[in-house]
Amino acid sequence: MDSAEQLQRIYLDGFELQTFERYPKLIGVTKGNCVALLVPGVDGLQIMGTPGWRMGEVLGVLTEVGGQKVFQAKSEIVEATPERIAELESFRAELKALLAPPPS
Repeated sequence: MDSAEQLQRIYLDGFELQTFERYPKLIGVTKGNCVALLVPGVDGLQIMGTPGWRMGEVLGVLTEVGGQKVFQAKSEIVEATPERIAELESFRAELKALLAPPPS
């Protein structure tokens, strides 16, 4: 699959494309408060790691602290409310669908 075609589909679907100084070889994709990092692969762009919550210039990963779900980036913590988790799940599903090859 052509990476440029994938990026165009992602952009046209309302996602923002961004570069991060910390990850010069990766493409950041954001929508709302969610962010994912894309890496070129043999079959086009693929999601690297797990999408997370945007916390400034960093990606907060969904984890659990003291029995409570949170998004965490180093020492910064944001509560993972049901609404935020639902937004992240929707973001992940939408992005995966856009990265998949179009039906023939």
